[in-house]
Amino acid sequence: MEIVRTVQALRAQSEDARATGRRVALVPTMGALHDGHLALVALARQRAELVIVSIFVNPTQFGPSEDLASYPRTLDADLARCRAAGVDVVFAPAAAALYPDGAQTFVEVAELAKPLCGGSRPHFFRGVATVVAKLLVAVHPHLAVFGEKDFQQLQVVRRLVRDLLLDVEIVGAPIVREPDGLAMSSRNVHLDPAMRREALALVRALDAAEAAVVAGEREAAVLLETVRKEIGRAPHATIDYADLRDPETLAERATLDGPALLALAVRFPAPRAASGEVRLIDNRVLRCQHDAEDHPR
Repeated sequence: MEIVRTVQALRAQSEDARATGRRVALVPTMGALHDGHLALVALARQRAELVIVSIFVNPTQFGPSEDLASYPRTLDADLARCRAAGVDVVFAPAAAALYPDGAQTFVEVAELAKPLCGGSRPHFFRGVATVVAKLLVAVHPHLAVFGEKDFQQLQVVRRLVRDLLLDVEIVGAPIVREPDGLAMSSRNVHLDPAMRREALALVRALDAAEAAVVAGEREAAVLLETVRKEIGRAPHATIDYADLRDPETLAERATLDGPALLALAVRFPAPRAASGEVRLIDNRVLRCQHDAEDHPR
């Protein structure tokens, strides 16, 4: 496994692979790797001969009061995991490699970045779009793999690629969950045992909404009330958002007349975290029976 620190060295790895007819896959990460990240690597491995993982804590997606300084940096452990997973190249740059002195160019995906996570973190998707664009230009991969847990991010990246005419396939990987159903996240480690149990309210809420759809419910207001009641059973949970949205445009949906994204963001107290709380996200695409038959998961 090669470890590269500069864009020039990264580009050389990709160009050499392309010159010899090998497909190149990129898996962008911010490190603190867990089994969810490794599932992205496994999917990339199935689709390409050269798998590149970037490990970079991107400063432009953190707001002034957010936890950039305390974000977990576990490079040695991450490299060991990458090596065991069969990664070919790890790109682990310093910030200056991607943001040269005086950098003033940013990428924005205007409408898709506004709702959901964009509501409480308006800076976030500009930072994501900018660093992803830089990585895609630097690597020029055939495909890049992103997790569906960050569904809005995935749609922002897909829109970015379409709008900028980038020659890359964006692949969404299914959410990887702990044995009890909690979506895997680097933030889970900040939860104490009591809050870890309360966090299961997210997956219970998704299950309750899906059960209501199976029983025939189609009204967004009813489904979202079901979700809020279920999350409300966790006494320390604070809902950031619980929305039903169009999976492609992220526009609000009043009724379930086709596939709809149920997206959740919930905060829990977490003394281990720098901010004193942890914000967890999760989602599920809800489908009526005829949609499920037409588009099986």
